[in-house]
Amino acid sequence: MIAELGYIAFAADVFGERRIMPNPAEAMPVTKSYRENPTKLRARATAAFDTLLKQAGVDAQRIAAMGYCFGGTTSLELARTGADLAAAVSFHGTLASAAPVDRPGVIKASVLACTGADDPVIPPAQVVAFQEEMTKAKVDFQILVLGGALHGFSNPDADNIPLDSVAYNAKADRRSWAALLNLFSEAFA
Repeated sequence: MIAELGYIAFAADVFGERRIMPNPAEAMPVTKSYRENPTKLRARATAAFDTLLKQAGVDAQRIAAMGYCFGGTTSLELARTGADLAAAVSFHGTLASAAPVDRPGVIKASVLACTGADDPVIPPAQVVAFQEEMTKAKVDFQILVLGGALHGFSNPDADNIPLDSVAYNAKADRRSWAALLNLFSEAFA
């Protein structure tokens, strides 16, 4: 969808070895290990960012990181490194970090975090803590809390995942995508 809008799209292989984990029971311990070790996650995200910068046609002044679930978490962690991003977007990604930014000037990106109001994976306390982190770091940020939305709200296949905390929500999907497009129009102007 990003490429169809005329952007260069680059998908990072954060886990390595083209590993795909469609089973939540397999994925959760792996993603947890990265969330508990943000240095490792940030190094992987930075390596992907550096690879993107070397691609033909990439405008280094107009780069955004975006992702869904763990990809959203990864986008936020890349922003926390101080990478030269115009924007960082998370769709139902974990907002908490084991190494939050505690000073202004580190995060250069405009940040958009889209989360479900009913998502037990990203509870309200985590949203508040993220807001406090972004405020303290003086980041240009938005948090879009989508009513009635659970985790995975933007994934049309989410209803096939055998977890009560996950469900597709078409309205939340449309609204969050519109927020991304709006942020891109601002960040890339």
